[in-house]
Amino acid sequence: MPQKVRIALDAMGGDVGAPMVIPGAAMSLSRHPDSEFLLFGDRARIETELARHPTLRAVSHVIHTDVAVSNGEKPSQALRRGRKSSSMWLAIEAVKKGEADVAVSAGNTGALVAMARFCLRMLPGIDRPALAAVWPTMRGGSVVLDLGATIGGDAQHLVALAVMGSAMASVLLDIPQPRVGLLNIGVEEVKGHEEIREAGELLRAMNLPQLDYIGFVEGDGIGRGVADVVVTEGFSGNIALKASEGAARQLMEFLRSAIEPSWLARIGYLLARGAFRALRDKLDPRKSNGSVLLGLNGVVVKSHGGTDAEGFASAVDVGYEMARYDLLTKINQMLNREGGGLVPDPPTPEAVS
Repeated sequence: MPQKVRIALDAMGGDVGAPMVIPGAAMSLSRHPDSEFLLFGDRARIETELARHPTLRAVSHVIHTDVAVSNGEKPSQALRRGRKSSSMWLAIEAVKKGEADVAVSAGNTGALVAMARFCLRMLPGIDRPALAAVWPTMRGGSVVLDLGATIGGDAQHLVALAVMGSAMASVLLDIPQPRVGLLNIGVEEVKGHEEIREAGELLRAMNLPQLDYIGFVEGDGIGRGVADVVVTEGFSGNIALKASEGAARQLMEFLRSAIEPSWLARIGYLLARGAFRALRDKLDPRKSNGSVLLGLNGVVVKSHGGTDAEGFASAVDVGYEMARYDLLTKINQMLNREGGGLVPDPPTPEAVS
């Protein structure tokens, strides 16, 4: 019998906390019955919700704290005030202590990044974490990172993102050698910032066996699924994410507006409601909720704070998959520590010609 996957939940994170976290955990448990949960937060509120989910209650342990990180707190303030006692910190610390295999929180993103980095530390050779998520595409899905954990990055940082994103794609998408592209303003090698061009040269020169570097990818290429892993620094990645989410909401609103004016349009909708339902499910951000904070010496998953129970369940599912299929081991293998480090000396002109 496989070992249980132990999941630590920040039960006070997100816009509503336990009323969203607990039902979401119950949904995920129904899909992954080999899960166990550590629930950090206000015991009374958690127990009230658990009473509605006896199956979850049977595999959960509640650790009380009445300290929660608010959505408006700055990361430095949250780290000073919430360290050692907040539900977010305690969930992360459970991973550090080996009491949990993964931590999931819908709380303040900046605070989560700061606390996870301070508590778990970075993997050797990685200077800062990155948020990575599976982006729905015409071909199924692609891992995109960094979606906003940090801003900016040199060529070596982008190469590290490519390696970690490939490890995540191999776990979630079951792709042995993911196709990797660097997000850029054009596919031509002469375009883009210097660090992006240098990262492309490094990836070509390294010729890593665990990934297939295909070159630059434009913004519209993400949705078309031209790469299994799309790499960018956090500023551009977060803008791309928010623009995509906004476009999806706009499209659904356009469709709703087009259907409402006439009975004929409504009849057409009834005839095609199966197709509209499939489109709605494809564009539903809850289905792809859950970003993995890569680069840490432990697994942490960030859920959207404004999601509902179904969306939070998706984030817990991502955490389960990352822990069950040992993401950290795959990342370390792909970083090739025995090989003398991730990034070699800059290639000579002959090496990249």
